[in-house]
Amino acid sequence: MSLADIKQDEALPQADREPYRPWSYDLAATDLYIPRLKDGQQRWFAAVTRAGSQQQYARVLILAESTKSKQQWEMVATVDIDDPKQLPQIVLDNDGYATAVDAASQSLAAPVGVLRSAVTDNFATGGETTGKKVFNPSTASQRQIKVHDETTRKFGPRGTTRFAAADPQFADAYALKTTSGALVIFSHTHTQHDAVTAPGLGIVPEKQDRAWLGTSPSPAFTYTFTCSDIAAVPSTPEPPSLLGYGCRRTDAKAAGSSTSV
Repeated sequence: MSLADIKQDEALPQADREPYRPWSYDLAATDLYIPRLKDGQQRWFAAVTRAGSQQQYARVLILAESTKSKQQWEMVATVDIDDPKQLPQIVLDNDGYATAVDAASQSLAAPVGVLRSAVTDNFATGGETTGKKVFNPSTASQRQIKVHDETTRKFGPRGTTRFAAADPQFADAYALKTTSGALVIFSHTHTQHDAVTAPGLGIVPEKQDRAWLGTSPSPAFTYTFTCSDIAAVPSTPEPPSLLGYGCRRTDAKAAGSSTSV
């Protein structure tokens, strides 16, 4: 459970709160990928854990040594894979170590900046500007586009919704060498701006928004979402595949009385 989840949950009526269930993993179904790193580099490693009767569910975890307190480790990213069969094979050396890759390297078909822009475009335009050009049409990409298509129509003629890119709250990216290129785990941040189209109308905050907005209606709200994404990126000039993503609402605020967006 993230800090945003905790804040959101605490603002709900007791009857609407779901019981908290701590994460647990079967170590027998977990693979660790520890990269060789140079002196001075932040230490991190990846874990792929599987669950289900046929191990049909997979989650990638990134754990990094805290930059504030050495010898303490933080889970800095978790993201589910839509189809574990799509997870590329991570290369190991003779000693069993993985190889860290610079996610911003131009040797990759799509450096992390391109990936981040493309996933944001899936939300902002339904992928029409760059998202559909950068990515293969995977399940994860289609889910992001579906969010755009459904959310921008939710108010009908009474309101509008626009998505936009925001500076990433977490700019770090983590990548491991695979047999075809790299597995890249990164984060992006986007906003969603909802506004009414006529004076006198108002938007009532939904339950999940009340930790930030309270219960008072407003003509416009802006929501911030922080997301984790994972992509298989080839080293050849071929489209990468978005393998999974997850988003959490991390802020919301009333945007004033104007109906403009």
